[in-house]
Amino acid sequence: MENTVDSMTQYIVFRLDEQSYGIDIQNVQTIERMKAVMRVPKAPYCVKGVMNLRGEIIPVVSLRDQFGLEKIDYTDKTRIIIVKIEDAMVGIIVDEVKEVIEIEETEVENVQNIQGKIKTSHILGVGKVVDNIVTLLNLPNIIEEAFDN
Repeated sequence: MENTVDSMTQYIVFRLDEQSYGIDIQNVQTIERMKAVMRVPKAPYCVKGVMNLRGEIIPVVSLRDQFGLEKIDYTDKTRIIIVKIEDAMVGIIVDEVKEVIEIEETEVENVQNIQGKIKTSHILGVGKVVDNIVTLLNLPNIIEEAFDN
């Protein structure tokens, strides 16, 4: 039985509502507690504004708003995950960061026919981890759409 290391990918798992989502850890720069976000005039609905992170101004997107989920107040578990897509840094607000997991490529299922609140262009696949199902997000598509609106 041979174990191939390159078929494993690490994901940061976070929660929105009661659903678990994962993003490739290679895109994640840092995870921050909720900070002051300065509103930007005429920004798209899901773009909450910008934040200053160690001298760098970073746009911040609410995935709850982008996915059309009910608004809730931020809690002490709310986090901003700072991701890097190509050369751009963006913060995404999530309800709670849960853990880092490894998923083998063979454990990821395609989702052409999934029904729900999220567009299929936002989803890379669904990963099965023990008893949990984690929706793996297509971060470049999500970020691009957030700023196109």
